[in-house]
Amino acid sequence: MTDPIMHVFPHYYFSDLTMYHFGYHECDSLYSFGPYVRNHYLFHYVYSGKGVLYSEGEKSHMVEHKIEAGEGFMIWPGQVVSYAADAKQPWCYCWVEFDGLKAREFVMESGLTANQPVYRSKDKDKQGKMEDAIRYMAYNGDASPVELIGYLYLFLDAFVSSSAYQRKAIHSSLKNYYVQEILNYIENHYHEEIHVEDLAAVCNLDRSHVGKIFKSIMGTSLRDFLIGFRIRKACELMKETSHTIGEISAMVGYLNMFSFSRTFKTMVGQPPSRWRAENKLMYGSAATAGVERGELRVERGELREES
Repeated sequence: MTDPIMHVFPHYYFSDLTMYHFGYHECDSLYSFGPYVRNHYLFHYVYSGKGVLYSEGEKSHMVEHKIEAGEGFMIWPGQVVSYAADAKQPWCYCWVEFDGLKAREFVMESGLTANQPVYRSKDKDKQGKMEDAIRYMAYNGDASPVELIGYLYLFLDAFVSSSAYQRKAIHSSLKNYYVQEILNYIENHYHEEIHVEDLAAVCNLDRSHVGKIFKSIMGTSLRDFLIGFRIRKACELMKETSHTIGEISAMVGYLNMFSFSRTFKTMVGQPPSRWRAENKLMYGSAATAGVERGELRVERGELREES
């Protein structure tokens, strides 16, 4: 089987958009992967060949999507998927896993949904720019973090503007201003106890309006967003530091470690101690095995699959 090449993004945290891993794979005939669930957005762009994606749609039914060269597919956080290369024309693709405060906004503007995850282009020139950007990332894993994040922005801009399903952004400057103020406050105070009244005061709004404005722009409640933000921060700390789980729970705003552990397991699907054991060093063997099957070894900043 042809080895996939996967680059793990260096341990830098960018709040608006950040990457987790990215790479490319020239698949063998009928190569398949899954079922699997991701914690972040994951986009594959197929630059040759073809294959099929099976993704979880409405009422948890698995839906088949046939995908050819020049198309791609988006996997949503928490969505069950599997995919396989064609028998005669196996696909070759690049991928990037990303997330951040602006990630959902970009994906929503593209018009792709969990029920319609297949990217098709309406603009060949912009599609070419998108392909150039994702292939640059895939083939330049040793580039600096800032350069890679720059290419992620270029990729997403071309991805959204070339999508055949693009939705026009709904501009509401005052609402966006309020939400950005809330996000800034959460980013600076997530380790403290945060109340709706605190966020209302930041925006000089009535508390009853804050949650509605936030959900209209972000698509999620303040409570759920704050929980997710704190858990993501906890994951970063567990990967990158030697602090105990009890210390980390306090660092992300949980005074009760048992409450933190219970919430972490609900969000991630594993207790913190197990997740840390599997993800401590460059996402760990169990997590990287989730990218492509097989045992992985580190080589010059890349992860290669043992044959």
